[in-house]
Amino acid sequence: MAPACPSCGLQFGRGEPGYWLGAYFINLIAAEAVFVGVLGVVLWWTWPDPPWTALVWGLGAAMVVAPVALYPLSHTLFLAFDLLCRPPTSEDFDAPHEPARAVRRYS
Repeated sequence: MAPACPSCGLQFGRGEPGYWLGAYFINLIAAEAVFVGVLGVVLWWTWPDPPWTALVWGLGAAMVVAPVALYPLSHTLFLAFDLLCRPPTSEDFDAPHEPARAVRRYS
């Protein structure tokens, strides 16, 4: 993911330690919602005789794919929630600064 918005320059991390923990939480909730939603629909659709083996394998694969597929969306949703709770300041639009790597120079 890019460190800042290419249009307005808003930093996605917003400089708080542990900032992405909220995004990870949203990703976890979204993956669990996929699990419960698919399980509920399949059970409702096939109810007296649900395909248990297909459910186990299909939902197992979904639990591997869903968090990876929803990763960028979860960060964006958490940033939107954070912007609602804490409006952006001028520091949020500064260019991200990364420390330069020390390079050993030989003379």
